[in-house]
Amino acid sequence: MLTKPFEIPRKQLKAAGLHQTNPIHYQLTPDELVTDTLMNHQGRLNDTGALVIQTGKFTGRSPRDKFIVKDELTAATIDWGNFNNPLEEKYFDRILEDVRAYLNERKELWVRDAYACAAREYRLNIRIVNELPWMNLFAHHLFLRPSEAALECFEPEWHILSAPGLELDPVRCGTRQGNATVISFKHKTILIAGSSYTGEIKKGIFSVLNYLLPQNRDVLSMHCSANIGAAGDTALFFGLSGTGKTTLSTDPGRRLIGDDEHGWDDHQVFNFEGGCYAKCIHLSEEKEPEIYHAVKDGALVENVTFLPGTDQINFDDASVTENTRVSYPIHFLENIVPEETGRVPGNIFFLTCDAYGVLPPVARLTQEQALYYFISGYTAKVAGTETGITEPRATFSACFGAPFIPLHPGRYASMLGSRIALHGVKVWMVNTGWTGGAYGTGSRIKLGESRAMIRAALNGSLDKVEYHKDPVFGLMIPGHCPGVDPGILNPRNTWAEPEAYDRQARDLAGRFAENFRNYQNLVATEISAAGPVS
Repeated sequence: MLTKPFEIPRKQLKAAGLHQTNPIHYQLTPDELVTDTLMNHQGRLNDTGALVIQTGKFTGRSPRDKFIVKDELTAATIDWGNFNNPLEEKYFDRILEDVRAYLNERKELWVRDAYACAAREYRLNIRIVNELPWMNLFAHHLFLRPSEAALECFEPEWHILSAPGLELDPVRCGTRQGNATVISFKHKTILIAGSSYTGEIKKGIFSVLNYLLPQNRDVLSMHCSANIGAAGDTALFFGLSGTGKTTLSTDPGRRLIGDDEHGWDDHQVFNFEGGCYAKCIHLSEEKEPEIYHAVKDGALVENVTFLPGTDQINFDDASVTENTRVSYPIHFLENIVPEETGRVPGNIFFLTCDAYGVLPPVARLTQEQALYYFISGYTAKVAGTETGITEPRATFSACFGAPFIPLHPGRYASMLGSRIALHGVKVWMVNTGWTGGAYGTGSRIKLGESRAMIRAALNGSLDKVEYHKDPVFGLMIPGHCPGVDPGILNPRNTWAEPEAYDRQARDLAGRFAENFRNYQNLVATEISAAGPVS
């Protein structure tokens, strides 16, 4: 902690409308934040010393309750609709007034200064104000941490005001219900009310960067993980939740740049964050040793339960939520890139968890296919992941991150396509889902086999084998892959009834086509033509 914890932010906080006179805990260490949480009876320690908390009513983000203020800056630039919900300026003013009043009434606040973007030229200074110490711990983990010298002259560019205990009046505030996350680019402020789910904090800033960097700095912002091999080669991993993005990029044979959010300019890839936010449902030492051992003193674990009568986490229990999470600073992992930057990528992987069991476990994509599947952003949810889902459900999330992209998906796709063409990047699809049938009939592709396919692509082994073209999806499927049973490479051959596979494949192809109708008039004809044939 700084030697003068109150003096540095208090004057600036007053300028931001926060004149709270009770204690302001500024830039506390993780140990101090854990102690405050325990003293407030808001969490408990597990047997490895990690802090375990419950996020309450919300155990995930609430995309329908995320708003962007519609004003002269955003009216003509935001791709309104879907996840970009407009909010009138008058409602932002009211919510800001309510959040300030609420925070000013708290007995104590936890304040942290941090920044986003590991590349210094794009650095975004952020001040986070929390009413809960463990949410401030999350901010410590996920954002980049300034040196003490840098804090002496820190000037925040953006503010995050987090008031999870505040229930908004929807009529007065123009919201859907009592919780909301509101972004104002004019005020450079993110307001979070009514939800203590920590992911709202990190994804709020991610949305900001997804708006600013492509428009103002010609940086492609990406919802992906990234790592580097021994030869300095960079690989990117795109994928929605549950596809293995964090798991497959946290590879003992490669160094991690970051697990979730990155930028790509004309000469480098760089992490936006300073930590990791990993799903820990079914976490095991055998399958994910690096993440498993990061659950230790200082880590923050959300919404898990304990084995009866013990302090040992039951990672297999989804009774609270499937979306159990652990956050920790990136240095909790041994095999990392301390600078969190790397060269332009040589390989890109689109990860999908195909619960229908029809996509190949690995395939090479043309540039046009790469952009088609990037815009599609496909995976499939399975039974148990959400209330009401009893069979596989196709999910399409543009650019593998639709809730976080304020601009039109075509903008990001165009930037990706130009970079792929300029640098000759190889693009692959890796299905981490089912084979031999759909969910409930087939079996999930083994993690070891997915790792083997990715390593073969990275080391050039898949450049030396013959390929055949899938007749429905047009994907080029390798006939051989080192370390992988060749019998699973062609998904049709794994089904007991090939005709049933054909019907399922045509059905999924039709879902792709239906989804892509939203974009086909806004992209080049050759991209629209690169999709599957139903």
